[in-house]
Amino acid sequence: MCTLEKHGDVFVLTLTGSSDVDEHRFGPPAIDSILSAIAKAKAEATPGSALITTSHGKFFSNGFDLAWAQAAGSRTGARERLHYMVESFRPVVGAMMDLPMPTVAAVNGHAAAAGLTLALSHDYVIMRRDKGVLYMSEVDIGLTLPDYCAALFREKVGSATARRDVLLRAKKIKGEEAMRMGLVEAAYDSEERVALASMRLAKQLAGRKWAGDVYAEIRKSLYPDLCGVLGLDIRAIVSNSKL
Repeated sequence: MCTLEKHGDVFVLTLTGSSDVDEHRFGPPAIDSILSAIAKAKAEATPGSALITTSHGKFFSNGFDLAWAQAAGSRTGARERLHYMVESFRPVVGAMMDLPMPTVAAVNGHAAAAGLTLALSHDYVIMRRDKGVLYMSEVDIGLTLPDYCAALFREKVGSATARRDVLLRAKKIKGEEAMRMGLVEAAYDSEERVALASMRLAKQLAGRKWAGDVYAEIRKSLYPDLCGVLGLDIRAIVSNSKL
């Protein structure tokens, strides 16, 4: 589940759980909660808004709720539930790409599989250097990538070597290496420093007072293959009153 708060011009979406070791798994209720929070931020956006996504505890998110899938009681049922989560998460990535404001993922713990996909759906990623890893587990656990996830990595991770190591080697990547690979903007030594740096960046971006619809369309134009997979149109917008 998640909460949405507003601090000045900055929306803060926080993945919440029952304890500090909650893995923030994305089952249907959590996915619906995230979609609702993003929709609320979009509805309340003004020029100069920004969004931070963060979490409580040890994990940013450990991905889909595989325990819920397995609880279906049969292989067919488990696969149907997994497919349902994969397709339900597609609109989350789409909503992030279409959000009319800059976005920052404050990754203060482990981000794996769909959790890393969510982080990379943001414009900027800031993570902890001292704790937490980025990890795409699919090759380890025997699952192929959703088409939107593959498109996200093709267009947002510039190095073919980095994509290979993340997706085909299932490498667990800590902060310093994540910066070298271009996966994150910066890494810090504590949860508090990640939070401060993320808020500082979000406020700097919000302070530019950009037109949100223009910002969203420029973002989408940078990732045309991903937007095509997500079914997002790319429009030409002129918000300058003198033109």
